[in-house]
This record gives sequence, structure tokens and C-alpha cells, in this order.
Amino acid sequence: MINHQFAEHLWKAVQQHAMKMNKCKLEQLCLRRSARNYELEELEELLKVELPDQMREWYRVHDGQDDRLETMPLLRNLTFSSIKKIMETWTFLQEEYDPDGEEPENDAAIKPMLWNPAWIPFATNGSGDYVCIDMDPADDGNYGQILYFWHDWNNRSVEAESLNAFIQLCLHEEQ
Repeated sequence: MINHQFAEHLWKAVQQHAMKMNKCKLEQLCLRRSARNYELEELEELLKVELPDQMREWYRVHDGQDDRLETMPLLRNLTFSSIKKIMETWTFLQEEYDPDGEEPENDAAIKPMLWNPAWIPFATNGSGDYVCIDMDPADDGNYGQILYFWHDWNNRSVEAESLNAFIQLCLHEEQ
């Protein structure tokens, strides 16, 4: 399958990049086994969305990283969440995020919301900020675009048009 082969290629590039940038060994990246189909289906059921193919293939190679203090970031200062952690984070944001009349400062490609239940928080910097896949973009946006959710800033901006584009962008900017 071409998409799976490309996801495997991206994972290898990310691993090499992360080990070089963090001056660490592969084990310190704390990569998880591949996600099972039922886990991806549970995520879709909870979020009431159909996952983009790129995300499915990415998680079929590795189900993100273990959520441990010693886990090294993969790209930028980001660790990639497991499917279980995505569901926990999404549920937390659904229940707890209260913008209290705050106004969003979003790109035109993102709906004018501070939190959207159709955002999939798949990576984090560990400080309450998340990188999300936008499954409900504005008319000017792209289904599956990547955005940052900042816990203490009302700006939501598009980082890339897709997961693969985001990963490639991060790999190229840090060389």
C-alpha cells in the first residue's frame, strides 16, 4: 500500500531527525506499537469524524509515543500522542475548555471558535498546547489541515494543509 509505505518512510525520517536533534537513542523516543484498527475506529466513534487517510496510516506505523516524563520530542518540541491519549485530551478539552466570552483571532481557514469538537489533538508540547487536525474547517480551509491550539492565546493558525505536509515542514525547518 503506497500510503502505508510513505508513512513508514516519514516515521524513519522523523526518528533519525529526533535522534540527531535530541542527541538520543531510538529507545528514548518511546515509540509505541502500531495502532490497531479497532483503536482507530474507537477514536472515530468518540469524535464522530472519519479520520483522514494520512492519520490512519501514520498511526498504523506507530501509535504515537508513550506518555512519560523522559520521552524525547519527535519534531519541534512536540511529542505525538497515542490514540488513547488523544481520546483523553479531547474529552478533557470538551469538558473543561471554557473560553468565557473570549474572541478568537483565527486564520480565515479556521472557523471562528477557540475550541472545536472536530479538532483532533494529536501532538503536544506538554504545556497545555496542542497540534490538531481540523476536521471542520472554514470555507477557505482544507479538510484535515493542521492547526495549533494554544491554551493561553486566542490565535488559531493553519500550520500545514495536511498531516504529511506538517511533518515534512517540521523536518525541513530544523535541518
